[in-house]
Amino acid sequence: MYSTAFLDIPPLASAQGTVVLPGSKSISNRVLLLAALCEGRTTLYDVLDSDDTRVMLAALKQLGCVLEQVGHTVHIQGLGGHFKLGSPLVQLFMGNAGTAMRPLTAALALLGVGEGHQVELSGVPRMHERPIADLVDALRQLGCQMEYLGQPGYPPLRIAQPHLNLQRPIQVRGDVSSQFLTALLMALPLVAKQDITLEVVGELISKPYIDITLKLLQRFGVEVQRHHWERFVIPAGSRLQSPGTLHVEADASSASYFIALGGLAATPEDPLRIEGVGEHSIQGDIRFIEAARQMGVQVVSGTNWLEVCRPSALAKQPLKALDMDCNHIPDAAMTLAVMALYANGPTTLRNIASWRVKETDRIAAMASECRKLGATVHEGPDWIEVHPLREAAQWQRASIHTYDDHRVAMCFSLAAFNPAGLPVRIEDPKCVAKTFPDYFETLFSVVQNQAVQVPVICIDGPTASGKGTLASQVAQQLGYHYLDSGALYRVTAFAAVQAGMPLETENEARIALLAETLPVRFVGEQVLLSGMDVTEAIRSETGGMNASKVSALPAVRQALVALQLSFAKLPGLVADGRDMGTVIFPASPLKVYLTASAEKRAQRRHKQLISKGNTAILANLRADLEARDLRDSTRLVAPLTPAQDALQLDNSDLSIEASVQQVLTWWQSKQAFKSSLEV
Repeated sequence: MYSTAFLDIPPLASAQGTVVLPGSKSISNRVLLLAALCEGRTTLYDVLDSDDTRVMLAALKQLGCVLEQVGHTVHIQGLGGHFKLGSPLVQLFMGNAGTAMRPLTAALALLGVGEGHQVELSGVPRMHERPIADLVDALRQLGCQMEYLGQPGYPPLRIAQPHLNLQRPIQVRGDVSSQFLTALLMALPLVAKQDITLEVVGELISKPYIDITLKLLQRFGVEVQRHHWERFVIPAGSRLQSPGTLHVEADASSASYFIALGGLAATPEDPLRIEGVGEHSIQGDIRFIEAARQMGVQVVSGTNWLEVCRPSALAKQPLKALDMDCNHIPDAAMTLAVMALYANGPTTLRNIASWRVKETDRIAAMASECRKLGATVHEGPDWIEVHPLREAAQWQRASIHTYDDHRVAMCFSLAAFNPAGLPVRIEDPKCVAKTFPDYFETLFSVVQNQAVQVPVICIDGPTASGKGTLASQVAQQLGYHYLDSGALYRVTAFAAVQAGMPLETENEARIALLAETLPVRFVGEQVLLSGMDVTEAIRSETGGMNASKVSALPAVRQALVALQLSFAKLPGLVADGRDMGTVIFPASPLKVYLTASAEKRAQRRHKQLISKGNTAILANLRADLEARDLRDSTRLVAPLTPAQDALQLDNSDLSIEASVQQVLTWWQSKQAFKSSLEV
């Protein structure tokens, strides 16, 4: 998952391959709570691992639930409708997870927390702006004891032991959020000593999410009687019982981004395959497929997969504009707003009032960010109209503010397919952790960039100048891949020595053959060879001397060229090494030559060796560095010298933080986005 302040997505051109979707957030949090409330032990497979599900799991543990999590499998011993509080006051932090906050509120309020006990539920500031009054009002009708700890109508809340009266029908508004009704439907079976009737006031929005709730309740042994979408009856004697095992479907809302991606950038010859969900999913957002087809996207479905592309006959045509009631796909409809930028006319999305009370005001957010890209956008209380950008010249460079909203971040990644060939910046990309922590990694695994080079920053410099540390930290700040080309030579030398090959000219061909298939990976500053950590072994003084020997062998250098080029992957690369900017990536837009005086470098090396318990003489280290500088700068093959267009950075008196900031500032000055850089 990217934890950088922003992520720059280069211009993208095509998509192909296979995407495996994570589990559904809506289903995951529902079944976690139902399994905790019911009687018996439940094993849940393919549970989403995200911010929202972690919030739910943490809360259930605080409430006395015994559970075991192994990867995406969760084993839960049900509480049988009785919470086990460890202290008189339990404080639950719910983040910004509405699918955890609302159902837990109802369950705690109805089941009770025990005499003399209280539970407080709070979240991030945005959660305290999301209305919950309609749910609280409905619960208070039943005798639930609840109070607001801040602004009336909004979290945080305090819940105490109820005095229930379930004789009259319960009225709950349905036109703000379907989560209120879902919360009641999931909790009321535990107190259904007689029939309990729920009456919906106003038009029920997001009906497909209620359908998910009803189908999952069936799996846990509760058959709710639905009278249209206006009245629901929970039969007397209803009991939540474990189904034993349950598999969580992949997230249909997350599928929408890749359905759109396939419609924008995949061909019938190489369609984009989406695994984990099919057209007959129980999730309402799967009906996004219908909207995509109306816009001209070809979708073929199997039991648990989709294949998506743009039909050959329409490949050169814009998408078809829509005017659609999106009440049935409220989350996935956000993707349509970005697809509208590629349409043949204005697209209007209606009946989306629930967008106003989600993680952010999504109507306002989508309108604002589409305008940044150059689009004309109109909005109303429950609708948005997006005009397309038909000509490349209409598109503008944009830094997308994501409002801590995962769906805004994922939607606008699709803007990188613009015909103007402009990059798109996504601010705070880690917000996708709410539902799809690996979204950007998954996206980059199936897209190809336009016929421009993947962005590469090259950093070179003499031995012990700190270029490796600088390069790895710059890569971390930008969310780019990292290549330590010097380590490639060290690893090659290490592997050759391990194989019994003396590092001499007569073994050049054998060492080159070894280098061609070097199974090496970089994880931060850690170097893995065939999965084994060889960082310490190759960083020794001997490792450095051996690297200089093999790097002077032309056949070895040639063998490593293709390997080094393969590290240039989306979204970008920071490459550290001798000929990165002169031979391997000569078109790199930023080349940095990092240097420091031999005295300073010797002091750093001395400190490093002493810290590891090694003995070292400062004068000898300095003499060795000066000798190595002379040897490296005068050798015939790849001499150590700055690229002609390299920017020189003397870090003799700079901290690593200051050096990183300088490189980032230089990089920012060469980018399309001129806003101040945040690190």
